[in-house]
Amino acid sequence: MAQIISVHSYRGGTGKSNTVSNLAVILAQKGYRVAVVDTDIQSPGVHVLFGFSQDSIQSSLNDYLWGKIDVKDAVYDISHLLTSGQGGGLFLLPSSIKTSDIARVLREGYDVNRLNDGYRKVIRDFKLDYLIIDTHPGLNEETLLSITISNVLLLLLRPDQQDYQGTAVTVDVARKLQVEKLLIAVNKAPDVFDFDELKAKVEATYQATVAGIIPHSDDLMILASGGIFALNYPDHPVTHVLESVAEALIQ
Repeated sequence: MAQIISVHSYRGGTGKSNTVSNLAVILAQKGYRVAVVDTDIQSPGVHVLFGFSQDSIQSSLNDYLWGKIDVKDAVYDISHLLTSGQGGGLFLLPSSIKTSDIARVLREGYDVNRLNDGYRKVIRDFKLDYLIIDTHPGLNEETLLSITISNVLLLLLRPDQQDYQGTAVTVDVARKLQVEKLLIAVNKAPDVFDFDELKAKVEATYQATVAGIIPHSDDLMILASGGIFALNYPDHPVTHVLESVAEALIQ
């Protein structure tokens, strides 16, 4: 049975889209069929990491949500990006980057139940093992839906007091929604930190498993969303941590 994984952060700027794209690639490289859905409709961005521009997105999640197309027609097969020959598949369901479409979402909204139906159909049509949802930061209706239907919720935060407080709210909501599996990943951790102490602190604070402490990386900053970090730097310490997080997701 396919697993739905929501990757969420209470605040923006945590590196969520980068993390989502790399985890998806790592899982696909292991031979799984994986799709990424960008539900950060107000500020989409994960498509950039997979090499898409505004002009190359002909159909999007927005078109499906507004009843213009079947959801499968907005899914792009990007398996050619994989360097492993293990037979996995990689797919992307992007949101529109067009200003008019974003303005329409903000003005009119959309049917959240239709979003849920779209998830199920993508899983079925593309025979997925994993559907990874890149959520909108904070808590809104579509985020709550994504959390509710997820088998795994991965919360991403930085070692920052604002992130700590916001994540506490999200953890509380997730527990009330009875999420099957809750994991936490700390991103952009400075090298001066003691990572073992940081892991222990976060686990004690939220009573949840920390799947990984991802160090701050100048290499990641320099890449500047110009590709998938794990493919460009397969032996990098950041990639090794992301691989550990991916393992925690599938255990």
